Amino acid sequence: RKRGRLVLVGVTGLALKRDDFYRKELSFQVSCSYGPGRYDPQHEDKGIDYPSAYVRWTEARNFSAVLDLMADGRLDPLELVSHRFSISEAPAAYDVIAGGGKSLAVVLTYPEKHGPPAVAARTVTLRAGAAEAGRGTVGVIGAGNFASRMLIPALAKAGAQLHTIASAGGVSAAVVGNAKGFRQATTDTRAMLDDAAIDTIVIATRHDSHADWTVRALEAGKHVFVEKPLALTEPELGRVRNALVRNPGVLCVGFNRRFAPMVVEARRLLARRAGPLAVSMMVNAGALPRDHWTRDPESGGGRIVGEACHFIDLARALAGSPITSLQVTVARPGGAAVEDVAALQLGFADGSIASVQYLANGHRSFPKERIELIWDGKILGLDNFRRLKGWGVNPPTVRSRLAFPASRFPLPAFHARGQDKGHEALAAAFIAAVRQSAPPPISPDELLEVSGWSIRAGELAMAGGGSA
Repeated sequence: RKRGRLVLVGVTGLALKRDDFYRKELSFQVSCSYGPGRYDPQHEDKGIDYPSAYVRWTEARNFSAVLDLMADGRLDPLELVSHRFSISEAPAAYDVIAGGGKSLAVVLTYPEKHGPPAVAARTVTLRAGAAEAGRGTVGVIGAGNFASRMLIPALAKAGAQLHTIASAGGVSAAVVGNAKGFRQATTDTRAMLDDAAIDTIVIATRHDSHADWTVRALEAGKHVFVEKPLALTEPELGRVRNALVRNPGVLCVGFNRRFAPMVVEARRLLARRAGPLAVSMMVNAGALPRDHWTRDPESGGGRIVGEACHFIDLARALAGSPITSLQVTVARPGGAAVEDVAALQLGFADGSIASVQYLANGHRSFPKERIELIWDGKILGLDNFRRLKGWGVNPPTVRSRLAFPASRFPLPAFHARGQDKGHEALAAAFIAAVRQSAPPPISPDELLEVSGWSIRAGELAMAGGGSA
């Protein structure tokens, strides 16, 4: 008919003629699988449906309508079944589907099982060996890229005994666990918390689970290393604080930059300062898609509380004085606040100040982190944890703890033998504290202080800026 609408469902070849559409003013549309809402994490993951007045049939409503039709007997999918195979005959079923005969819907059937349902949690043994209690025997929750490539190797180098690694599905835990030398892989995290052979829990999951796992591990009597951030909200942080009071194990957050060799050297020089310190940090964070989980306020907390907390902690460590004030300013293109293009101004109890520019709108070829420290007529510049340069600072002092002078730069400029952001040093300090029943690498009060200010910074950035 005139102005008719054609909808393509699925994938097929097309041989369309412009004249057919031109003469009748036809419209052509490709249907998104399952309907509007498909590939939208707000709809699929969080169940936020579109208003029916604007989008009548969404993915969820399509499924609901089909299930209703099946329940009423108005739609009978059994009429589509052309073949049935038992699971033991699965290869033959796939031969039919691949073209070995005419087929429409092929059903695989499974033998009936009686008795109680199988337990979903599963633990597999990867290698034999007995654990040595009280010696940094580690259970890791999370088997993602950062855990497998950076955190676990650092803990192993520090002498930790890698006992069990857990993930939700178990496959990634088994793969990483087998490659890194763990004894077990599991999906049963609760059993891991109850295992007396494990004295230390390492948490490397998504940000929204950090506080909960930390509380549960502390209450189970374990030492805890949790990747940053410690918590996403003040109530979560309060739960951690209370759990730490009741269960005084060694708690450490992955604020590794304060343990980087060049930062350790800078802190040693700053220990002799007489006046206030001015810290300037420029973080070329890089852009992330809008739907990336770290930018989601619920699962990631946003990039300020989830990532810029590193630099709030580093400023706190360099100043060596409690944070007393915070101001957050964010970019506003077209009037809308952009949380990850932000400037954070920190004030400290001793009069020191720090400026952290956390920027997602730069070019990826530019160094990621540049830090300048200014005090008492002296300046130190740290370029991406690869080069430390001083003005008014005694070159031999700088040289004493760095790898070697870079001949193409005038003194006092020094290069390290590769970038070192302190991951191994922090892991070593944490495992040493566990083994020796020593104080944690960062005091609990300082961890809670930095985490609290990071949460406030994140909230202010999300709100479009402000002061605290």
